Amino acid sequence: MVRKSIFTKRYERLTTLLIEARKAAGMTQVQLAEALSRPQSFVSKYERGERRLDVVEFLEVCEALGVAGVRIIKRLG
Repeated sequence: MVRKSIFTKRYERLTTLLIEARKAAGMTQVQLAEALSRPQSFVSKYERGERRLDVVEFLEVCEALGVAGVRIIKRLG
């Protein structure tokens, strides 16, 4: 059975990769949130693992960061 949780190693790795991508893009959480038209707490919550991103949100975040979502997924391993 697959656990649907934000508390898995794979999801933890995903948030780490998204944080790295944000920093590589030279963006703060506030700047990313503004690009997404979301509150800063949205970015903070998924980066801290308090909130799970759905696939559409994930792609929106990747687009705002200027990184291909497939590139992040491939690095999940």
